[in-house]
Amino acid sequence: MHTYLVGGAVRDKLLGRPVVDHDHVVVGALPEDLLALGYKPVGKDFPVFLHPKTGEEYALARTERKTGRGYHGFVFQVDATVTLEQDLARRDLTINAIAEDAQGVLTDPYHGVRDIEARVLRHVSPAFVEDPVRVLRVARFAARFAPLGFTVADETMALMRQMVDDGEVDHLVPERVWAETRKALSEPRPSAFLQVLRACGALAVLFPEIDALYGVPQRAEFHPEIDTGVHLEMVLDAAARLAPGDDLVGFCALTHDLGKALTPADELPRHVGHEHRGVAPLRALATRLKVPTEHAALAELVCREHLNAHRAFELKPATVLKLLGALDALRRPTRLDTFLAACEADKRGRLGHEDDAYPQAAYLREACAAAASVDASAFVEQGLAGPAIGEAMAAARTDAIATVKTNHSKS
Repeated sequence: MHTYLVGGAVRDKLLGRPVVDHDHVVVGALPEDLLALGYKPVGKDFPVFLHPKTGEEYALARTERKTGRGYHGFVFQVDATVTLEQDLARRDLTINAIAEDAQGVLTDPYHGVRDIEARVLRHVSPAFVEDPVRVLRVARFAARFAPLGFTVADETMALMRQMVDDGEVDHLVPERVWAETRKALSEPRPSAFLQVLRACGALAVLFPEIDALYGVPQRAEFHPEIDTGVHLEMVLDAAARLAPGDDLVGFCALTHDLGKALTPADELPRHVGHEHRGVAPLRALATRLKVPTEHAALAELVCREHLNAHRAFELKPATVLKLLGALDALRRPTRLDTFLAACEADKRGRLGHEDDAYPQAAYLREACAAAASVDASAFVEQGLAGPAIGEAMAAARTDAIATVKTNHSKS
């Protein structure tokens, strides 16, 4: 029995990146061999075990054969005769098909080290086309490694286009699409996720609401980048800079402008009312992908209210209080932080405005804190009861916000 460190751990070591997960492959063993050593089984589709001391994953070397459509259409072979090279052959990209033994010696039959040095995302074998999830994974790895200069190999992109044309991508289950998308939104350059999916045709299949934004013009005086799809890419990357690793902010950024694809042609390049038009496609996307409730709810608030955030200083104090109420920000201030991060990303996601200040965020946070400081007890002591307490608190909170607004106008 021989064990090897494989996959992302080896790749990230070679890239000089922190290694988070240590995955291992075991060659020359059967499940009963690992059970006898105290490993705990966790795999459902194929034998994966947890080390009795470290808790790290150890998978038995396996091969796989395509038997049907989609992610689950595979038969796995697991026995002691499967070689390390055979196991590595079933992996998606060459940079993930490198193994390292206990002495640090690499096994690299598919030239992953070379592709790491060349900054290329390349498929391991023609069997790549058998698993449609790999289209999403390549796009996600592009979002992670684009800042390091990685690009998708031409021949790999050609295979991905073939998978889209053959209908393989149509068989992706919503849970897998969302899982990969969520990870991509946490990466340093999520725009690359959209770019790769669009280049192979998968964006139109999986995210038609987003694909429809490309080619839609905006007013040049507000959006020098013109194209709404380009604006969206810039907003996603701004969100990744403002809230690194936060897929909730990322999803809000991803869906904030869906209404611009529905602007009547005779109104272009203006988009009056796009914040309301965007709600229906956002709900459709969130429902189709089974997006978590909080992601869908906050994304809808960003879609509807981002223009109010931008013009916060123009709003009446009572309207600001209404906005804070819609966000439930007085009770859940972290929601306001998410909302403001997405709105700031929208403001910075414009050509030449990447580093613009966004004083609206500080104002709305201070307004929220001021409104939240109003306590009901003072009105109870005054003898108020029932609805009168709520009315008095709303008036006091509006006054508190007005004071904050006055202070901001003086500064």
